[in-house]
Amino acid sequence: MSERERCATGCGVWESVMRKTVLMAGLLAAAVTMGGCTRIKVAQGYIVDETLITSIQAGVDNRESVEKTLGRPTLASQFDSKQWYYISRNTGQYAFAQPKVLSQSVLVVSFDEAGNVSSVERRGLEQVANIDPEKDKTPTLGRDSSFFEDIFGNIGSVGAAGGGAGPNGNVGRDGPR
Repeated sequence: MSERERCATGCGVWESVMRKTVLMAGLLAAAVTMGGCTRIKVAQGYIVDETLITSIQAGVDNRESVEKTLGRPTLASQFDSKQWYYISRNTGQYAFAQPKVLSQSVLVVSFDEAGNVSSVERRGLEQVANIDPEKDKTPTLGRDSSFFEDIFGNIGSVGAAGGGAGPNGNVGRDGPR
């Protein structure tokens, strides 16, 4: 059998297998690289349950019943504890990108002096402020010194005449000796 006759039967099968293998490898590589482009979703904070939230009523519930129904708050107001905050946030992030807030919910439960619920209020993303810092460095008062001046600036001033003592020479940095 000549080389041409042998290749006519076996080479076509081999080329077909190689094409399928290369095609499958390409599809697998595309699937793996596209998997890195999916959005990662993260839920943070209080998990909102609408039936529990609607069961809290002003004038009917108190602190204990709210805590039994909704659990401990995410935050309580710092000075007077008349408000409890239940905060939840859902964010989404693509690979190597900053996370973006998809939704946010703040449930504010206010109490009166007796500890009874006076109001239940919901807030969303409209209350979020976008803060954009101006520079990477915070300006400070005083003289502007370099890195090496900060490290080596005290060389020679420690123990120098009149450096650490008062007029009588018996007063140190932290007061009388």
